[in-house]
Amino acid sequence: MEANARHELRPPFDLRLDTARNRVNDLLPLLDKPPLSDLPKWHKFRGDVTTYLEITRDHTRYSQEGFTSFRDVDSDLTDLIKESGAEENLIFRRAEAMQLEATRSIRLWNIFAVLIGLVVAAGTIWEVQRRFRQTKQSTEAARREREFSNQMLEGMVSALAAIDRHDRIRSANAAFFKIFPQAAIGSSIHDRVGSAQAVKLLEAATASRVATATYRGRWNLEEEDVTGTYDIYSSPLEIDGEHGQILTLVDVTEATKAEAAMRRTESLAAVGSAAAQLAHEIKNPLGSIRLGVEMLRQYTESEDADKTITLVERGIQHLNKLVVDVTQFSRPRQLERSEVDLNEVIESSIDLVADRIRDKETTVETHLTSPDIRGFWDGEQLREVFVNLLANAIDASEAKSQVAITTEFVTPNAGPRKFDEATSINGAHAVITIADHGSGMDAKTQARLFEPFFTTKKRGTGLGLSIVRQIIDLHGGTISVESEKGKGTTFRIDLPLESFITIK
Repeated sequence: MEANARHELRPPFDLRLDTARNRVNDLLPLLDKPPLSDLPKWHKFRGDVTTYLEITRDHTRYSQEGFTSFRDVDSDLTDLIKESGAEENLIFRRAEAMQLEATRSIRLWNIFAVLIGLVVAAGTIWEVQRRFRQTKQSTEAARREREFSNQMLEGMVSALAAIDRHDRIRSANAAFFKIFPQAAIGSSIHDRVGSAQAVKLLEAATASRVATATYRGRWNLEEEDVTGTYDIYSSPLEIDGEHGQILTLVDVTEATKAEAAMRRTESLAAVGSAAAQLAHEIKNPLGSIRLGVEMLRQYTESEDADKTITLVERGIQHLNKLVVDVTQFSRPRQLERSEVDLNEVIESSIDLVADRIRDKETTVETHLTSPDIRGFWDGEQLREVFVNLLANAIDASEAKSQVAITTEFVTPNAGPRKFDEATSINGAHAVITIADHGSGMDAKTQARLFEPFFTTKKRGTGLGLSIVRQIIDLHGGTISVESEKGKGTTFRIDLPLESFITIK
């Protein structure tokens, strides 16, 4: 209790000094470690602090030596602080230098990384662009190839269709849909894709599977919308891993017509040769018979005998016309071309049948181009054509009927045009139509109309229209006929014009 009392009676300065001494004693062991313990000034500072602490324990000594000792400690501490500050500044400068160096290195590495990135990005972009160009080129090439294939298929005259195993139409071109207008992609060939005859054709052509290209035969289609002759072929085709086939319909209509024309020409040549020989054999005796009949007329006065002689003379005239026609038909014709006025030829032809026109009181109506069409033709032989056709039209018509003659100037893909002498157009042609309102003809008669010796007249030779066609063919033209029983007949002649003919 007494000790406590003494402690409490101590001055406050002593208490604070004891507290500071105790804290310094506790702090020194903590600071007595490297790197401070390696410094000589630290050892001196530590010794001066220890001495100062010892002096503070004795008041008398403290009053004598305390200030000097404290000054030494303060001086040591100032030196340590200065040295520490210098070292700290040096450390800071080194740190700044290191940071600057690191920053420079980082910047260099960043620049290097950016450059590497740019190179990689440029390479990647170039490669992507190259791949894109290749893909685009491949796609464009595939598109062009596909477009070319489609155009080639669509432009083909032959009809093509891909038929799968279940008899469905998987693909087809425009020519196929023209023949089978009701067909569609995915339709079955057993559906009503066209006329009954067309469906029958499809079913027959695809009735069996084929391992190689096979000819299925020739079909004639005679429908309202589709008329023609087709050779049918079937070829194997794999569709969706199953056996299908490609159906090809080759239009041989023109080839068939050409073959028929060739056969007709060969037949006509044979008939003409035989007829010429026969006409030659008949011509001489016929002249003798005519002379004998004329002599008999001089020695008879009987009316009955005169009638008989007249009948014989008519027979001789008919035989003579037949001989002349056969001779003209069988004789090889040569064209003597010159510049011909078509309208003048037609008008002179009308004059040559004036007797028939007058006898039947026929009205001939003309619709001729103005100005006149002029071509490089054989005028005499064309006149023979028009006379023959006009005579037939008048004979087929009733009395006081009308026969119409029309001429037109037609250019390729342009139809009828006005004729003028201004601009030259190749491929132009003149169209002449001769129409009557007579008895007309059935289809069977029209099919044989141009055959030699075929006639529907009682006293006709059957060579007139054959000669007409022969002359038109020599001019490089065509002749066609349209007729309906009881409604009349129209002949159409197409004559090509030479390139010197000018039009506007």
